[in-house]
This record gives sequence, C-alpha cells and structure tokens, in this order.
Amino acid sequence: MATIKDIAQKAKVSIATVSRVLNYDPGISVADDTRKRIFEIAQDMNYKTLRQRNGIAVKDRYRVGLVNWYSDQEEMLDPYYLAIRLGIERECFQRQMDLVKLYVQGESVGKDWTGDSFDGMIAIGRFEKEDLDRFPEGFENIVFVDSSPDDNRFDSVVIDLRKSVSEVIDYLLGLGHTSIGYIGGHNFVNNKRVRDERELVFTERLSAELLFNAELIFTGDNLYSEEGYKLMKKAIAEKKLPTAFFIENDSMAVGALRALHEAKLRVPHDISIVGYNDIAISAFLQPPLTTVKVHMEHMGETAVELLADRLAAKREIAKKIVLPTRLQERESSGKLLQR
Repeated sequence: MATIKDIAQKAKVSIATVSRVLNYDPGISVADDTRKRIFEIAQDMNYKTLRQRNGIAVKDRYRVGLVNWYSDQEEMLDPYYLAIRLGIERECFQRQMDLVKLYVQGESVGKDWTGDSFDGMIAIGRFEKEDLDRFPEGFENIVFVDSSPDDNRFDSVVIDLRKSVSEVIDYLLGLGHTSIGYIGGHNFVNNKRVRDERELVFTERLSAELLFNAELIFTGDNLYSEEGYKLMKKAIAEKKLPTAFFIENDSMAVGALRALHEAKLRVPHDISIVGYNDIAISAFLQPPLTTVKVHMEHMGETAVELLADRLAAKREIAKKIVLPTRLQERESSGKLLQR
C-alpha cells in the first residue's frame, strides 16, 4: 500500500506538505499546481487516508468525467471555476472516485463520451438548454454546477443570484446611493451573446426604484481583470461615473480598482465598489473588497455528493440544490458623501 512518504518522493515535496494537503488543512499555503499534482499522484498510487482505511470509503469505484467550461489558463484568470473544480477533486478523492478532466471549449463532448466510458459526469459552467446536445444522448447521470439547463432531467447546484443581487442593491440604497452603475461581461452560447442574470436582476431592481440609467451599464466580452480595467477606464473617460458600482465578479473588480487608482479616484470616498464571489485575494486588495461570498468549493463538493447519491440509489428524480450566499462588507463601500 502506498504511503505518504512515497507520494512525497514522487511529488518532490515534503511529507508534511503531502499530509496537510491530503487532509485538507485550511492553514496550508501551497500552489494550486502542487496541490493538483499531489492529489493526482495519490490517486494513481491508490493511496487511502486513515478515514478511508477505517471503512468509510465507497463500495464501488466510479469513473466520473469532469466537463469544464474553462481551460486551465482561463481558470487562473477567473478563479471562480478553479475553486469549484478543487472542491470536486477533493470530494472525488475522498470517495475514491476516478476523475477524468475534459474541456468543452465550444465543442461537443465527443464520440467517446458514452455511458460505457463514464458512470457519471459533472459539468462546470453556464450551460444552456441548447448545450445539452453536446452531451451523450440519453445519458442522465450528469450534475451541472453553476447552471441548471434542465431541472426535470439533471441534478444541479446553483446559487440564488436573484436574491443575492437584490441584497446588494438594498445595501447600496441603504448607504444613500441612488446613482449605481454596473460592470460585467457576456458569455457566448452557441455563437449568441447572453446577458448574465446578475445584470438582468440589477436592471429590474433599479428600474422598479426608478433609478436605472442605461448609460451606467458597461459590459465586455469576458470576466477577467483586464476587462474590468478597460471598462472602468471607459467609464472614467466618458465621465459617466455613478457614486457606486456593482461589478459582476471579483476578478473584474480587481481591474476596476486599478483603473480608479490610476485616475486618482478614491474608493469608497469618491466611488463605492461591490464585487461578487469573494475569491481569495478580495480581502487583501487595497481597499479590501466588499463582495458577495459564494461558497465555491462547497458547490463542487455538493455536486459530487449529488452524483454519488444518484449512482448508489439509482435515483431517477432530479434534484436541484440552491446554496446561500452572504454579503461580505469590507472597506471598498461606504455611505454616500456629498461631492
């Protein structure tokens, strides 16, 4: 039986690092590629934790295909899906499930993706109903994370975007802001540009308050930091600056904060900023970012739990789990000050 020492030697890291990674020590600081390498080596060597050796491991060893909306490079630019994937990998490792990573990249899943190839699949990303023809016909053991293209057929794990965005609007209105802008991106689904639900709810809520201003909506082609930077620079150049911006994700907020800093605009004195996701760096920005906390790794873990339940119980009725979010108030937002 493989030992932690064997894994450490092959991964070229210390025994302590392997032990802490495999036991999910929250205090350890280790690069994502190192963490990934340790898990993959442990799986290849069929290593079992003490918890698994004590009889908690699953009886069957399932083969799971991980369908990823993002490539490895795109994950690093927007770590939201990276965190979800790490949650999936961790839970699959604990349950001794074989995980095979795949990517969509606008293509179909391929002829080899059949019920014979995998016991189940987990699909991360914003899949629409039209995307279902990319998956094997008649294959029901699919869990979608961050989208729910067919509630009646497939399990899914999502967050309540409508509720969380409404809470952001209420929060900013409560601080006295009546001029609120939006920065976000669009996805291309089947060569069609699709608005994010956050933008839709934002528009609906402010319209209901008679505060919506279409000139304060800035959207680009992706959700990365450089896009947030470019869009905030555009808002500054066009002198279309509200007293607060809601930004679709924290990666874009990072770029927006840089643009404001270069323009010598103070946050939150001149403009309040609220992001979304609460990625790892959000608390360490200057100023620390007010954002909506999404339990990203737990979304991944929950997806694996759903798939394991469906496979073990041969469940045919689909389940949809909606996980809560929380507004994380930090120093990038504040009460409206008279200019």
